[in-house]
Amino acid sequence: MLSRHSKRKKRDGIRFVIWADDQGWIHEFELSGHAGYADEGQDIVCASVSALSIAACNGLEHFLSVSPKVQEGDGHLTCQLKGIQEQELEKAQWILQTMAMGIEQIQTVYGQDYIFIDRRRWTPC
Repeated sequence: MLSRHSKRKKRDGIRFVIWADDQGWIHEFELSGHAGYADEGQDIVCASVSALSIAACNGLEHFLSVSPKVQEGDGHLTCQLKGIQEQELEKAQWILQTMAMGIEQIQTVYGQDYIFIDRRRWTPC
């Protein structure tokens, strides 16, 4: 008998890249790939990560005076905070850190086969 996961397409998993400064404040994030936990439309890992990241982008657009630069595509999302005053950047951390914590919890439950988290140092250009 085949298991539920035996028919799924092999994927490389979701790659979650976070760019944070020396204080740990997130300035940018990128999500790419597909989890491959289950068939399309049934993949709870992809759906969960998508919901958290899109909600974060929507929250930032709604609550900040300067909207983040967001780019979306099939299996790809980037969000950059540019031109934001320090006080608003601090407020944005509530949203961004909550999103990151949620994705980290999903990784803890489902494993690195489905979500890989890469933290990088952000430096202003």
